[in-house]
Amino acid sequence: KNSVKVMEKELVTCNLQGKEKAALERSQIFQIPGGKELDTKVIVVLGKAGMGKSILAQKICQDWSNGEFSQFEFVFWFECKQISMPEKRYSMKDLLLEFFVKPQEGSNEVFEYILQNPAKVLLVFDGFEGLHDNENFSRCSDSKPDKEVYSIKELLSGLIQKKILNGCTLLLTARPKDKVSQYVSKVDKTVEVVGFSPQQRELFITKYFEGLPCCDKALKLIKDCQYLFSHCYSPVMCRFVCFLCETVLEMGEEDLPSTLTTLFLKFVQQKLTPMQRDVTPMQNQETLATLARIAWYLGEKHQSAMKSDLLPSKEVKEFALKYGFVLPFAFPKHSDTGEEEFGSTFSNFAIQNFLGALHLMLAEEIKDKSLTKYLSFPSKKKKPYNWLDLVPRFLAGLLFLQDDMDFYFLSNKDVKQSTKKQKTLLKYIRRLQINDLCPERLLELFHCIYETQNNYLLQHVALRLKPELSFLGVVLTPPDVHVLYSILKRSRKEFSLDLQSSGIDIQGLKDLIGLKNVASFRASLRDTIRLWKSLEQTKEYELLRMSTEKFVLDPFKAKTVKDVIDLSDLVEMQRKIISCVQDVSGWNSYEIPAIKNLRKLEFALGQVCGLQGFLKLVGILAAFPSLQHLDLEALSENDIGDEGAKSLSEVFPKLTSLETLNLSQNKITDVGAEKLAKALPSLSSLKTLSLYNNSICDFGAENLAKILPAMASLRVLDVQYNKITDIGAQQLTDSLRKCPHIKNLLMWNPTIPYGVLEHLHQLDSRISL
Repeated sequence: KNSVKVMEKELVTCNLQGKEKAALERSQIFQIPGGKELDTKVIVVLGKAGMGKSILAQKICQDWSNGEFSQFEFVFWFECKQISMPEKRYSMKDLLLEFFVKPQEGSNEVFEYILQNPAKVLLVFDGFEGLHDNENFSRCSDSKPDKEVYSIKELLSGLIQKKILNGCTLLLTARPKDKVSQYVSKVDKTVEVVGFSPQQRELFITKYFEGLPCCDKALKLIKDCQYLFSHCYSPVMCRFVCFLCETVLEMGEEDLPSTLTTLFLKFVQQKLTPMQRDVTPMQNQETLATLARIAWYLGEKHQSAMKSDLLPSKEVKEFALKYGFVLPFAFPKHSDTGEEEFGSTFSNFAIQNFLGALHLMLAEEIKDKSLTKYLSFPSKKKKPYNWLDLVPRFLAGLLFLQDDMDFYFLSNKDVKQSTKKQKTLLKYIRRLQINDLCPERLLELFHCIYETQNNYLLQHVALRLKPELSFLGVVLTPPDVHVLYSILKRSRKEFSLDLQSSGIDIQGLKDLIGLKNVASFRASLRDTIRLWKSLEQTKEYELLRMSTEKFVLDPFKAKTVKDVIDLSDLVEMQRKIISCVQDVSGWNSYEIPAIKNLRKLEFALGQVCGLQGFLKLVGILAAFPSLQHLDLEALSENDIGDEGAKSLSEVFPKLTSLETLNLSQNKITDVGAEKLAKALPSLSSLKTLSLYNNSICDFGAENLAKILPAMASLRVLDVQYNKITDIGAQQLTDSLRKCPHIKNLLMWNPTIPYGVLEHLHQLDSRISL
């Protein structure tokens, strides 16, 4: 269990770090800097359902067939839900050369060549969420792993543990934090498919309707329905919305549905309306209810594919295939007969989710009181459904659509039963302690409430939100931003938002901070500057000014060189804002409040980039007039050394507000200490100075002792764990007598005899032992 938790944390870290990087070309996916050539390489492609992970995997295979990725002589692509039947067992040779592709001749020679040249082999396992849960995961045995037969999980274990085909490349696609964490203890590279940008959404829609007379009208219709347009960031949802839009326009209607629930309701209605005359509406409803039950049954097992015997009748199968609810699907060949078995798979994840929610609403065995357990926000401990993550939203939406005429064709059930379930949900949300929910579940609540379009519930949630909302480290998709915006807009409170490491897009950031009742926000410095540059280019000066006034930077921690560059860009942005809007009243002397009010700055770049990044930082320190706390102590050590100390000392006269300076663990010697000492008296507000764990000797201590009387504001000096001897200690003690303002001197050093330090403490109790 612990290893699984560690892996989940690792994946999240990779995911969030990836948000800061530029888009990755397909040709770069297999580039792993510093990777060992002879070891198996594991590359994970993450992405929510419908993001295009499978399309990406197939495109890589197609590119290889066209001559790209020439480092591979063999590429094998497997769909996990197709090969993971519990009863099916494979040898490595069978999996590669029987199940995937069977050479016309020379199978043994081909397999032997593969075993001898694993670095030339790429294995793609698409859809880890397709692996069955009812099969226990066990380690691959050490005896002849290439020849024995295993379940697919055992084979994957052998590949990842480098017992089989060590040196090959594995490309795994999975939903975020899903099954991949059960198998992989170390990932060489993590890539995330994040979906379409607003511009790409427009391009997709334009391409979909290209050549049709309704092209411009369709694009406008979809963009005007902002919630559905936000869902178009998902390629699958974008195609679905386009299909429904085309249907709506063909029917002569002018508006699209306003929620996902009504969108899919429209889809089902459109499919079932032109039914054959010899089938009654009740038969259609019963068939749909049967299909909904199967969707839920499979979804609970994290499956979408089914064998033919799961469908109770020929009529249900024909109904599902004819109207696009399912698609034909081939299972692996039987080892006895060698024949393929054909079944079905739900056409996409959203259809299965909608039908699953429909089952929960219609099923008589699911009582109204037990309904809330199928929502994603009842408990802090309970994880949301990964596979059926849209079910709670569809369920909430369906429960509040009973008065909709479009709903009646779905069910012949007693409306009173559904009304009871609606009242149960209403009562549950009224009692919910909203401010106790973690950010992920709070967002899920927002989605569910939005799908109901119930004014009372929307207002109820909006009025009960706490003023400080943090989504730190929680990925915010465009639909998340839309529902958050809609809820906040209804509240009369002022809010402070923390959007750091959320991956929020520029449009979403612009929308949220444009709300009058969002008083302040924190976000990625890079994204914030990108937004400001965009507003400057479009000459939206008032929104630019308002957003700069709301932005909070304090405290700021620089962890990478990019962070220092972003901070430098912020300072440059202030100059640019002033110069480009000089004609706007009151802007000639404008200061970005985040710059003016920055009080605490931490620097933690580590040994490799510490000095390089610090020299860049020193160049802009003077731009922060209120800086009170400068902390250079990091667990990994920054190692700015004497060169960094010298550069810092040169800007001391401009740091008039600095009260705390922490230069611990930076390999500063007597040379750096001398430079610092000469400039320290110019820090007129300095109260605490820490030079803990450096390499300062008696000469450095002597220079520090000379300037202590001139530092009238200093209260604490820490020079512990240096190389100061009893000589330097005595000089500091003599100087301390002239400094009644100093409250504490910490100078324990391994080079000072304990008896000497104890004697000095007796002379002056301000000296700590």
